Amino acid sequence: MNESEPIRVLLADDQELLRGSLRLLVDSTPGLVAVGEAGTGTRAVELARAERPDVVLMDVRMPGMDGIEATRQICAESCGAKVLILTTFDLDEYVYAGLRAGASGFLLKNTPPADLLTAIRVIAAGEGLLAPSVTRRLIAQFAQFTQFARTAADRPRSDPLLDGLTAREREVLTLVARGLSNLEIAANLHVSTATVKTHIGHLLAKLGARDRAQLVIAAYEGGLVSTSRGHP
Repeated sequence: MNESEPIRVLLADDQELLRGSLRLLVDSTPGLVAVGEAGTGTRAVELARAERPDVVLMDVRMPGMDGIEATRQICAESCGAKVLILTTFDLDEYVYAGLRAGASGFLLKNTPPADLLTAIRVIAAGEGLLAPSVTRRLIAQFAQFTQFARTAADRPRSDPLLDGLTAREREVLTLVARGLSNLEIAANLHVSTATVKTHIGHLLAKLGARDRAQLVIAAYEGGLVSTSRGHP
């Protein structure tokens, strides 16, 4: 995305009043522009194809095709759009399905406007974002809904992709999966934030991940971290 161009945002929610409020917020913010509104998942996919937004604000529960399937289709088409799921419940099981479908992150609908605008910019820049207040709980619950529904004996000891990581990359990935920010990772490993960003760039490339949220999934599914280790 050209930095001189505004971030193009598509709004998908079945509540017209909420869509209108989001549109007003986006359009009144320098550097952002709303390019469409969708009241159903089907319409969100259609508009994503036509408008090629940078970010899609996606509700989960919509009539017909829900937000999860819409997210899956939008991400599968590689049109460049990043999906940010907005949900009412911080431990809504659909959030985990959304991340697996390719969403770059999620926020609660009661997130302050300033934080939502920041999230849009973060997602547009190619980084994943998980609601700060529930990041660690999300990670733990995500693990239970997916790979960690199986017993430790059933789980493979390692993943071929993870085997290709350096020791330092595995350290960084572990800290990312535990919900640490770049600044926190840098302090933990006694390196600069620029170095952390470089490592994360390598991780994204090696693991074929779109963003930080996908790195969390890779770490859990590869057995690098678990809910019984390293979580507050």
